[in-house]
Amino acid sequence: MNALKKILGIVWIGLGLFAGYYLIISQALPLWKTGGNDLVPAIIYTFILAPLITLGMSIFGYYAVTGEFNNEIK
Repeated sequence: MNALKKILGIVWIGLGLFAGYYLIISQALPLWKTGGNDLVPAIIYTFILAPLITLGMSIFGYYAVTGEFNNEIK
């Protein structure tokens, strides 16, 4: 079970990086290019949501890879 957690930790890190990339490239950049009233969501996507999602998922994956969630009694 612990090996599965480590594998899924790597998956979480990859998903976190992909989510940040997708949010910036597919959501924020088109809004930055159009300008006008679309700048507020672009700022939110770029400076609030992308770092929060990327770091949150990546840290969770890091903890899973390092064994923080193992069922061993210490």
